[in-house]
Amino acid sequence: MLSDIEIAQNAKMKKINEIAEELGISSDELEPYGHYKAKLSESLYSKLAFKNDGKLILVTAINPTPAGEGKTTVSVGLAEAMAKIGKKAMLALREPSLGPVFGIKGGAAGGGYAQVVPMEDINLHFTGDMHAITSANNLLCAMLDNHLQQGNELQIDQRRIMFKRCLDMNDRALRNTIIGLGGKVNGVPREDSFQITVASEIMAILCLATDLNDLKERIGNILVAYNLKGEPVFAKELGACGAMTALLKDALKPNLVQTLENTPAFIHGGPFANIAHGCNSIRATKLALKLGDYCITEAGFGSDLGAEKFFDIKCRYGGLSPACVVLVATIRALKYNGGVQKADLEKENMWALEKGIVNLQTHIENMHKYHVPVVVAINKFHTDTEQEIEFVKEFCSNLGVEVSMCEVFAKGGEGGIDLAQKVCETIEFCADNENSFKCLYSEKLPIKEKIEKIATEIYRADGVTYTTQAEKAIKEIEGIGFGNIPVCIAKTQYSLSDNPSLLGKPKNFKITVRDARLSSGAGFVVIYTGDIMTMPGLPKAPSALKIDCDNNGNITGLF
Repeated sequence: MLSDIEIAQNAKMKKINEIAEELGISSDELEPYGHYKAKLSESLYSKLAFKNDGKLILVTAINPTPAGEGKTTVSVGLAEAMAKIGKKAMLALREPSLGPVFGIKGGAAGGGYAQVVPMEDINLHFTGDMHAITSANNLLCAMLDNHLQQGNELQIDQRRIMFKRCLDMNDRALRNTIIGLGGKVNGVPREDSFQITVASEIMAILCLATDLNDLKERIGNILVAYNLKGEPVFAKELGACGAMTALLKDALKPNLVQTLENTPAFIHGGPFANIAHGCNSIRATKLALKLGDYCITEAGFGSDLGAEKFFDIKCRYGGLSPACVVLVATIRALKYNGGVQKADLEKENMWALEKGIVNLQTHIENMHKYHVPVVVAINKFHTDTEQEIEFVKEFCSNLGVEVSMCEVFAKGGEGGIDLAQKVCETIEFCADNENSFKCLYSEKLPIKEKIEKIATEIYRADGVTYTTQAEKAIKEIEGIGFGNIPVCIAKTQYSLSDNPSLLGKPKNFKITVRDARLSSGAGFVVIYTGDIMTMPGLPKAPSALKIDCDNNGNITGLF
């Protein structure tokens, strides 16, 4: 059996100009990065401005488990399957972060015969977007520290600097640091910290910006610190906006690649969903909607994180209206939610499946709260029994949702034809019945009411408790006039609750908010729950140990 990277390396890719030509993109609108990847120029947006949008399909999932769900794999396979049933579909995904690639999760380009390629490039440096974001972020930090060194005209309180340095790598040793040591010429000593690039506000800004002017304005609105009078200090006051925009001007352009079956795909932007807003860029999604009859995109982790933020943040700012949600699960993962250990998941266990399927049910019900139809995609494993499959089908039928047994990992687009047909039929049926998307909450609500709305309706908590630090932070954010924006909750992905050990559908729990931080440039308030970290660490045996490169430049061990 071939590994994912071996399948990808055997793929018959088309040159990227061929993929572009099939989409009606001219050579003047294409900026190639080698033979198989490219960025798209600004002129393409103007050319397509008056073209009608296609239908937006969001792929999300149940809470992730060690058993695996395959959300990206299903997204890729669905796009390939759409082509097989004669539909013009575009795929719009996030860029992988180097942190998970070298850490515990591995690559994020799909799997088996449902992958985006060139897989090695996408999972590693790609077109340099992550590096540009990291550089722009750290330029602002360097200018802030230089301002302190050169006299501190803005009277910044060095104890209240809000903006962090970043690095696109899991490095727990940088979570908390002291900088400026070594004497007067080396800066002002102070405590500092790093977060992973995909959790940075610059990443969020890049993914939510509509054009270069909007990008620059959002950068200028970043809260970097408070002064000694307790007043906010923004990035524009440090004069960093122009230089940061210059670093990001190419990163703002979506990246065009293809699937193993040559279906066109945009890979652009990559915020994590457990510590950021978890969606690819608005620009890539909007461009995909113009170029295809269907745009298939995904949001990170389970629907309680990625989909909620996709709806309440991305759709709100992008003016997007999804036509359908594809909710991915596996029978193995449902049994894991029912209490079966990973080693025993291949055995039939109806009792555990009945117990664990409440996790799937909760995610289905949550998606219906946004008034969007749901199709369940069960990523099929050879160990799934007929009795287990029939139980899941009947369960979904009783909830009024279509379910498809999906085999895209093993068969590519051919294994997703049934899913593609059911998605198209569901969209057409709901269009005839005037289904209409709406956000869960009004951004005009006070911050606490927005948090409690998500906690009680999406996580199914009994309520929310706040630490003293959280109370203080929320009061301060509302006090400087930023209460009327969405919230982005940082929470464990493994549970509907803020406790990763509570599987299935937890009951009798409250969400604990320990802090809040304003991302005024991105346009949301980050709410920290549990012990969630914005700089992950490497596991005992990181994936980096398996990755190698031979004398001919061939990469091995990458997923």
